[in-house]
Amino acid sequence: MTTYSAPIDDMMFLFEKLRDNPHYNELEKYKEVNSELAKDILEEAAKINENLLLPLAKIGDDTPASFENGVVRTPPGYKEAYKKFIEDGWTSLSCDPQYGGQGMPKTVSAFFDEMLSSSSLSFKLYSELSIGAYNCILHHGSDSIKKKFLPNIVKGIWSGTMCLTEPVCGTDLGLLKTKALEQSDGTFKLSGQKIFITSGDHDLTENIIHLVLARIPDEPSGTKGISLFLVPKFQVKDDGSLGPRNGVSTGSIESKMGIKGSATCVLNFDEAIGYMIGPKNKGLSSMFTMMNLERIVVGIQGLGISETAYQNALSYSKERKQGQSNNNKSKNGADLIIQHADIRRSLLSMKSIIEGERALSFWLAQQIEVSLHHNNQKIKQDASDLVSLMTPVVKSLFTDMGMEITSDAMQIFGGYGYTKDQGIEQLYRDNRITPIYEGTNSVQAIDLVFRKLANKNAKVIDQYIDLISKDVEKSKKNTDTKIFAEILNQYLEVLINFTKWIEKSIKNSKDDANAACNDYLKVLGLVALAYSWLKILDVSYKEIKNNKFFFEDKIETAKFYFDRILPRAHYHYKSGISGSKNIMNFKFN
Repeated sequence: MTTYSAPIDDMMFLFEKLRDNPHYNELEKYKEVNSELAKDILEEAAKINENLLLPLAKIGDDTPASFENGVVRTPPGYKEAYKKFIEDGWTSLSCDPQYGGQGMPKTVSAFFDEMLSSSSLSFKLYSELSIGAYNCILHHGSDSIKKKFLPNIVKGIWSGTMCLTEPVCGTDLGLLKTKALEQSDGTFKLSGQKIFITSGDHDLTENIIHLVLARIPDEPSGTKGISLFLVPKFQVKDDGSLGPRNGVSTGSIESKMGIKGSATCVLNFDEAIGYMIGPKNKGLSSMFTMMNLERIVVGIQGLGISETAYQNALSYSKERKQGQSNNNKSKNGADLIIQHADIRRSLLSMKSIIEGERALSFWLAQQIEVSLHHNNQKIKQDASDLVSLMTPVVKSLFTDMGMEITSDAMQIFGGYGYTKDQGIEQLYRDNRITPIYEGTNSVQAIDLVFRKLANKNAKVIDQYIDLISKDVEKSKKNTDTKIFAEILNQYLEVLINFTKWIEKSIKNSKDDANAACNDYLKVLGLVALAYSWLKILDVSYKEIKNNKFFFEDKIETAKFYFDRILPRAHYHYKSGISGSKNIMNFKFN
């Protein structure tokens, strides 16, 4: 079984030293969320994740969720852990106090999301989709709907899902077939089938609130005719108590490569009573409130699993002896494998990526809060544009890197990593879904290139590049950070040139642009991580006298990133601008 220790010191470093968005710090609602409170929350979060939830990872893998006689049962220990989880208020952490939440910002709750992903992703998924449903209802539900459904979701005694995918459509939701017929009382009856529904059914909560995309007859075809509906597993009476079972049933659950403790369901809707959420035919727009936040959280899943993989690989490398390094330490036999240069390279690669990702997600958390709560509409929109730009990057880069890191961790363990005893191969299997669900990473890259490079207000990529350029110029004036700023500036030029090439290709050859989407996302992501490391370096050189060990570690890790990881951006640029002629003209047999 894997071990895990929550990286509280690194999280608190970010919270105390990189909470540097002036617009975030203007938000009155978070003035009282200080370092002491954040640390208390993270320390309590670490306890429940390390002691209660971590063992559930192996249990859920060995004894997956099951489906018998129409009933979905979670793995042993899940019920007891979930009861403790909601009693301690963890589902309410980031929710609005108006509905019973604690009102913590994403700058705190994102760290908790990471811890949950590190300890047991399968368990996390039962509450994760509930928070997504909460956010969607909060932003698009009527006052009566919010009053009726949100308090129990916040308490955790009801859970939530999002139901998009059908047998005939995944990415192309315009093809969906689920129908919604309006009733005389203003409700709708939904009929159809949804597949791959995470936490679609289980035995942890009294009720499950499904958010379902469906089409009202005679409305426009394609995505323009899709509406969003709230469909509870059990009908809810006017007084809030549970009524009869709704027309929602589980057809089956999937047998999966990973996240086996999480029930992934086929749901059948047979004239199930539902309530419209948001305007008619604007369902996809309403659902994107849930989907976009969920994509960021999926990126954090990749980060969390990577952290556990790194911690275990590092620990193993300090115990396992094998061969003699060039700088032999033992004299009389084999060295610990951490003395070997290639093992150290792998570990530093993991560490530099993980800590850069954590800093980037913390930066993004500040932008999210500004986009949601700032009083100045221009500032709010600018932040929203940056969140829109970086959402596919965080989702794709973090999860792709998660595959690389879990693979490297397995390699460090050697044959033992391939066996089930150590738990490393499970991390690889559990993470494998993250580049797929909530929109595959290739779809994210296409979305970035064809929808996010420019928006209706301004070219958001130019806004982001300008933001980096200003900080680069500041760092050039500092003797300690000058060399890093100059290196980042070189790769910023690569990003600028690649952006110009993409914009030209979109006009002249969409196949060229399409073939370059993944490479472009990688370049933007690698530059974004480098920008995060530059911000860390600015602080580290100033603070090194206060904690030499911690900040020297940061500086040396940053050096590795700039030397060994950032240069990948140049390869992706050269690959991307090679065009699509060979790809499109190739004759497959």
